[in-house]
Amino acid sequence: MTHRPARRTRLPRRTLAARTLGVSALLLLAACTAPPPLDSGFVPQTTVRVSGPVTVFAADSLREPFGKLSAEFEKRNPGAEVTFRYGDGAGLATSITGGAPADAFAATGPGTMETLTDQDLTAGPPATFVRNEIQIATLPGNPQGIVSLADLARPGVKVALCDETAPCGAAAQRILTPNGVTVAQPTYAPDGESALAEVQRREADAALVHRTDIRASGGTVVGLTFPESAPAIDNLPIARLKHAPHAEAAQAFVDFVRSPDGRKILTDAGYLAP
Repeated sequence: MTHRPARRTRLPRRTLAARTLGVSALLLLAACTAPPPLDSGFVPQTTVRVSGPVTVFAADSLREPFGKLSAEFEKRNPGAEVTFRYGDGAGLATSITGGAPADAFAATGPGTMETLTDQDLTAGPPATFVRNEIQIATLPGNPQGIVSLADLARPGVKVALCDETAPCGAAAQRILTPNGVTVAQPTYAPDGESALAEVQRREADAALVHRTDIRASGGTVVGLTFPESAPAIDNLPIARLKHAPHAEAAQAFVDFVRSPDGRKILTDAGYLAP
């Protein structure tokens, strides 16, 4: 018996075109309904230019990198002028709640920012623009051979700690207490810079301070990273204020801080990307 090859049925051109159109429509629908990409953590640099004044309240530890940020922002926005009011974050937040005129606020921790969000004073949720971590600072060469958090409890090792009211002090306690480490010979300083000064003067063998304090020391001290510091990493938030007198310029400055170019300035100062 002779086998004939199976015949393939040709679809009419009109039917084939309809099917092709249907597939294209489905693909287009899928593209339209696909979930948006995950937030990359930074704001793309915009080409929109702004001018006029911007008043930014910022924690004192941000003075150096924010000075560089404002210089670059003003260079890119001729006619813009950024004015800073630096100080203790909690005090600045209190001033804003009391009616002090400001356009944006940058804090060294979410707790300070909550003073404003609790009273609905920010224009939307604050955004983390950088992070900071605690390191063990010693003199170059590490004379006492400190290699771990537990070494700070060794007899004879003098450790400079920040006061608990300072961000570096609060972070240090979130590390020491859960790990059961009691510093044998502590001294206390009002901030990270003062704690580092004790190490530089050889009045302390080590200090628990933020990595940005160590970076700012110009190599007079070195920093040791240790695993127990991970739960105490600080997220630094920034926000435009809800009743900002110069809202457009303020938002442009906040966006620049969070942009790749702004983040580069901050990471060069020792901060960690979000």
